[in-house]
Amino acid sequence: MAAIKMTFNLPEQQLQRRISPRKRSKFVASALNKVFSAHDRDLAEACRVANKDPDVCALEKEFDAITLRSADAACDWL
Repeated sequence: MAAIKMTFNLPEQQLQRRISPRKRSKFVASALNKVFSAHDRDLAEACRVANKDPDVCALEKEFDAITLRSADAACDWL
């Protein structure tokens, strides 16, 4: 996994008391990873719910039909 270096301003007293200086970077990376993982799970669940919605499915079929018609029209130009 690629890494980038960033600078953060965090509550210094809490970090100094609870996390040793050598472990702070890993602590922040782990915390961010947990937040992003939770966000990804929430997004995936929202997609599953939306995909079960009949109105969303009908709208998706309309878009698919438009895309197919557009592709057919583009082929006619060739």
